[in-house]
Amino acid sequence: MKTAVVIGVGPERGLGAQLCRRFAADGLKVIVAGRTKSTIEAVAHNIASAGGEATAFVADATREADIAALFDHAGAELELAIYNAGNNTPGRIAEMDADYFERSWRVACFGGFLFGREAVRRMLPKRAGTILFTGASASLRGRAGYGAFNSAKAGLRALAQAMAKEYAADGIHVGHVVVDGAIAGDKIFQRFPDAASREDALVSIEGIVDAFAFLYSQPPRAWSFEVDVRTNKEKW
Repeated sequence: MKTAVVIGVGPERGLGAQLCRRFAADGLKVIVAGRTKSTIEAVAHNIASAGGEATAFVADATREADIAALFDHAGAELELAIYNAGNNTPGRIAEMDADYFERSWRVACFGGFLFGREAVRRMLPKRAGTILFTGASASLRGRAGYGAFNSAKAGLRALAQAMAKEYAADGIHVGHVVVDGAIAGDKIFQRFPDAASREDALVSIEGIVDAFAFLYSQPPRAWSFEVDVRTNKEKW
C-alpha cells in the first residue's frame, strides 16, 4: 500500500492533521508524526474510524535518529513525504538570545534537511516519490520583528528548491507551498478567540490541502515547484 509520511501534526483542525486526513481518504496509508503522542494518536484514530489507514509515530523533527527511524518505519512503499514542522518565532534581533534564533532554524530549516534527505534516500532506488514542504509569507520576504522566522523559512525554501533541481531527473518531485497568512484552524482560534468573527481574512485549511494535493497529482511532464495560497483580502 502506498505510504505517506506527514510530520508536524498537531490538533485535528490544523494543517498537519487535515493533510493526513486528505491523503488517507485518497487511499494512502498515512504515518502521522509529531512530538506529542496523545495528539497524533487521536488524529490516527479519527482517520481509522473514517475508514482510512493511519499509524502514529512519535518523532522530533530536529533529531536525526528520530527521522531515520520514521522513514525506516514507512518502508519501501513510501510515496509521499510532507514536512509541516515549524512555529512562528517573533522577536527583535537586538533583544534575541542566540539559542532562540538557533531553535527557530533547527525546527524550520535543519529539520527540513533531515526529513528531505531521509525521504530522498528511500525514494532514489525506485526513482519515484513526492516531497512537499510547508512555507509561509516569511519564505519570500523579511519582516521587522521576525528575523529568526524569516531566515529559517527562507532557508527551507532554498533547500527545497535545490532538492527539486537536484533530484527531478531521478523521478522525485519536490514542491513548496507558501501559506501567505494566518490559517483558520485551532491554533489561531485558541490564541485569538475573536478571530472567528473575521474568518474570511484567514486562509482556508481545505484550500491549502488542495494545493498540496495538486502538487502531488502532477504528472512528470508538468511539475510545479511552488504554489502560494492566500485570501482575497491579503495584501501582497
